[in-house]
Amino acid sequence: MSGIDGTAAFDALRRAMAENSEEPEGPARNARAEHLLAEAEKLNIPLAVIEALGHQLKVYNYSSEKDKMFVPFARLLRMWDERPEDFDEYEAHSLHWVFKWMTSGMLDQPHVPLASIEKWLGEMEHRYRLAGYSERAVRSAEFSVAAHIGDVARAERAYAAWLAADRDSMADCHACELHGQGWWQAERGRGERALELWAPVLDGEFACAHEPHTALASSLAPLLRLGHVDEARAHHLRGFRLVRPLESMRGAYADHVEFCALTGNEARGLELLAERPAYFTDSGHPRSRLEFLTVVTLLMERLSGLGLGERRVPGPAGRAWTARELAAHARAEALELAGRFDLRNGTSHVSELARARMAQEPLVERLPLGVRSARPTVAPVAVPVPEVPAQDEPVEADLPTLLAEARRLSDTLQPHAVEAWAAVARAAEGVELDVRDRAEITDHRAMDLGPAGVELFERAAELYAEAGDPGESLAARTRAAYVRALTGRLEEALAAVTEPYDRVLALYAEDATGLRQTAAVLMGRARVLMRRVHEADEPVDPAVLGAADASAREVLALVDGRTGDDVRLASRAAEAQAMLAELAALSGDVEAAARLFARAAAAFVGAGLPWFAVEYEARLAGLAHHLGDTAEAERALRAALEHGGPHLEAPGRAQLHLQLAEVLGGQGLSEEAADHALEASHWADEAGEGPTLGAWARHQLGGFLLRQGRWAEAAEVLESALPDLTAETHGDGAVVQTQWWLGDCLSELGEHREAAERRLQAAEIARHWPEQHDHATLAHLAAESLGQAGLNEEADRAYTRAGDLWRELGNIHGLVRSLRARAWLALRAEDGAAGADGARELMAAAVRECAAALDEAPDEEACARLTAELGHTHRQFGDLLARSAAEDDEDDSIQAALEDALARMTEAVTVLAALGDTGRHARTGAELAAGWLEADLGRPTDAAARARAVLAAYEGAAEEDGAAQERRAEAEQLLQVTEEG
Repeated sequence: MSGIDGTAAFDALRRAMAENSEEPEGPARNARAEHLLAEAEKLNIPLAVIEALGHQLKVYNYSSEKDKMFVPFARLLRMWDERPEDFDEYEAHSLHWVFKWMTSGMLDQPHVPLASIEKWLGEMEHRYRLAGYSERAVRSAEFSVAAHIGDVARAERAYAAWLAADRDSMADCHACELHGQGWWQAERGRGERALELWAPVLDGEFACAHEPHTALASSLAPLLRLGHVDEARAHHLRGFRLVRPLESMRGAYADHVEFCALTGNEARGLELLAERPAYFTDSGHPRSRLEFLTVVTLLMERLSGLGLGERRVPGPAGRAWTARELAAHARAEALELAGRFDLRNGTSHVSELARARMAQEPLVERLPLGVRSARPTVAPVAVPVPEVPAQDEPVEADLPTLLAEARRLSDTLQPHAVEAWAAVARAAEGVELDVRDRAEITDHRAMDLGPAGVELFERAAELYAEAGDPGESLAARTRAAYVRALTGRLEEALAAVTEPYDRVLALYAEDATGLRQTAAVLMGRARVLMRRVHEADEPVDPAVLGAADASAREVLALVDGRTGDDVRLASRAAEAQAMLAELAALSGDVEAAARLFARAAAAFVGAGLPWFAVEYEARLAGLAHHLGDTAEAERALRAALEHGGPHLEAPGRAQLHLQLAEVLGGQGLSEEAADHALEASHWADEAGEGPTLGAWARHQLGGFLLRQGRWAEAAEVLESALPDLTAETHGDGAVVQTQWWLGDCLSELGEHREAAERRLQAAEIARHWPEQHDHATLAHLAAESLGQAGLNEEADRAYTRAGDLWRELGNIHGLVRSLRARAWLALRAEDGAAGADGARELMAAAVRECAAALDEAPDEEACARLTAELGHTHRQFGDLLARSAAEDDEDDSIQAALEDALARMTEAVTVLAALGDTGRHARTGAELAAGWLEADLGRPTDAAARARAVLAAYEGAAEEDGAAQERRAEAEQLLQVTEEG
């Protein structure tokens, strides 16, 4: 740059500073600014140095090296005092603007004396008064000083004076002011008022470089304290996405870590810490470092409280850290730093705030976020069992109580009955028991062991026989047989169940055993026969199906109508109904299966055993969905969740929520569907199925959020799902759809380069599919994103690829739109006339393709659609021709371009008129565009005629017809222009 003289060199410097401003925040950008200042000093142009110093100030302010701001500002101020005429209007304004940065910057550095800050505040007030600025910015700065040192009375006075003073060009932007005002209300415990003040920022009415980033972060704790957990979750997902790439936002980043610690999302909090290792040690902005260290302490002490103190965690570089070690380190660092601020301020306010923040208790036990994050593993906790009251009597005295409770739970089929029997077994160690008690303990121990319980069931059978209960002995042997069937020993199980079955029927006929014991044996046999059905090859032998059906009906015949208040017998009848339902489903009678599953579920609920109904409600939901009865599917799933209550295990709960989400989503109820998909992702993570079921739930959740236009939340969730989604587990369709949705979100968020990348990745997978429509659509969308990102050459290649695919698919609309898009790209190219010529050729090709397809339209509907496409193409051709006329072209050239454009617009009007009322809006739009061209060509009479034609087209149009009113307003404007001209 030093080799270029004068204006050219200054222009090059300005371009370099503009480019550097677009680089990511951080030391690299700062170093570049320092280099550019050195280059500016070589030019011998005072304004160049002033602008380079201003640029340096800006990048320092938006970085972790805020402490470097003071030197360039002091130099700028000295230059202003010595030669103010060297500053242009913009730089003079900027100099006064950054006075505010200096005040807050000094406040954030504990080594700067409070007296110096107060003196600087006075200097700011004096200079603003001289320059004719309002007191508003000064009082805002004074408020910041008072609030920081804990002088509430002065802060309230300054706050009131700040709001009372006039807004002028020195006032912070609306977004920043509202954030500061809301922050104070939150600090004073007025959370609702804070949220009211932040609302215009959070809703997007006001924004700036760091808003709504900080308002979203600041709102998290107040929302949690007010119980608005859904909003808090949304603000975390939206806000963290904004904060993540900005190095200067350590304080807001800390708010998100705090949110994780207060909502049971400790694992996500650790992920956030791991993303920013430099935040532990960056010393350029001590106040945000203090904020960060306090929430690190909060999170680490929370982990220690959960029994995870020895867990390895991310921390300052140079060594490995456990949660307990980092908690102690961060607390000591935070308190030392807070002490330095307090020593400077002469108060204890900063330390008090730090201690209070570190001592917070969780505000929500567990708030699912929908993003991928494994829950920290807590040390195993024993399942609660009835405690034996401490008393002087020996343990044997407690056994009757424990036995009675265990029998009550097992007789009524209550959850945790097995655990209650385990408590009996522990209490009975070393105690002489009668044989019946030992039989029941052994029996339930076998149930607890599952597949390993065969031998204990056989031992229980021996003990029941010894106790004089042959029916229960046979039931225990049947349970052993069923366990054999479950472990794949089916033939052995069938043999083992035969004798108990024959014997129990004989005993029952002789009144030598009861109905309950007989039903238990018959049900055990039915279960074994059902296992044979499930293990049979397809199609299942009718004889096998028949035997299972007969066994289930035999159970029903035995107990139906005879259950009385006996819960066990009622459950046998309900289970037999469920078996018949399953057999009906296997036989292809879906309607009968649905009816029988509904009957089984109702029977379990009627018996007071709703948790047993869950499986059958879920099966019913699947069948109802198959039959197209979405209302019944929804009802059954809701019932399953309700009936399962606290007894549902995490995998089942995840499945039910996910099924319900899909049913609701299919009805267009995306908001409630998102709630259930969120629950599904949470419970899948709890079940250790995050990479499988959890990834699918996140995929669905992202789609439901996208439907609601919640782009940032959807993007965060979809990005979280992608690492776990695989073609092998979830299907390549799910991977493509997730990339597709993510591309849509990123496009809406203005992240066009990233959107293009996602769409191209999806297109590459879809390229290998037999049906190529998705491939073509994704290529087209990727081209749009590339064009919006300014990557015109890449966009043209992508549109060309899409156009080739549309042609192969016979999709003329896609082909024409790709040609039109390429025409506009060519017009934007930097090769002048050649680009304009190429643009015209491409648009002409689009017209030819569309016209040729219209000539061969197969039916009226296709004809109408192609007519609309052709009219729109003529309209775009006219727009393109008008814009191709450069301001520095010869008058004749401009005239010719406008004439050509008008001819195309006129053609568009003619084509669209053929559509009648359905094409009215498109036709009048083209008519108005032609009218403006007539005006530009100096033909006011013709322009007015077109305007009147549009007004006539909408004569009598309803007020609520927005498009009609817009067209009328534009036509009136065109008439006014022609009359004035």
